[in-house]
Amino acid sequence: MICSLVIFLFAITGNAYANESYRLGSGDTIIIQVYGEEALTLETQITNSGKINYPFLGSLNVKGLTIKEVEHLVYNGLKGDYFVKPNVYVGMIEYRPFYIHGEVNKPGGYPYNPGMTINQAIALAGGLTERASRDKIFISRENSKIDSEKGSINSKINAGDTITIEQRFF
Repeated sequence: MICSLVIFLFAITGNAYANESYRLGSGDTIIIQVYGEEALTLETQITNSGKINYPFLGSLNVKGLTIKEVEHLVYNGLKGDYFVKPNVYVGMIEYRPFYIHGEVNKPGGYPYNPGMTINQAIALAGGLTERASRDKIFISRENSKIDSEKGSINSKINAGDTITIEQRFF
């Protein structure tokens, strides 16, 4: 019982840490709430420009910000002109997808979860084909200046990444 409680608490802490360091991007869906103000609740997907429209504040650029930074942005925007001390909450509804193609059974875009590895991405894509190479795995990081980096089965991926699994030589 105690062991499962410790594992549960570790999982919650790990997800909280992942959300604190996660940078928002186009395609992420977030929710913004102000305690006691139902009219200010907004569930929205971040546009390609990285912006959202929020009541009273208009267009906000949230691309590249963390959840906490968006909370501060909304808090500072509402404080003073509209509220004395607004209680703002921002949360993730859905992460933008990652993409996998090449020698997998079902290439395409899949929902991202924090802490995912290439092995888990391959499992979502229906596994490797018979011709797949376990050594020729490449990751193209979203917004990276490098075309792609070499990966392995245990490499961590991020939302928006594209994974390529190449063929092996027989």
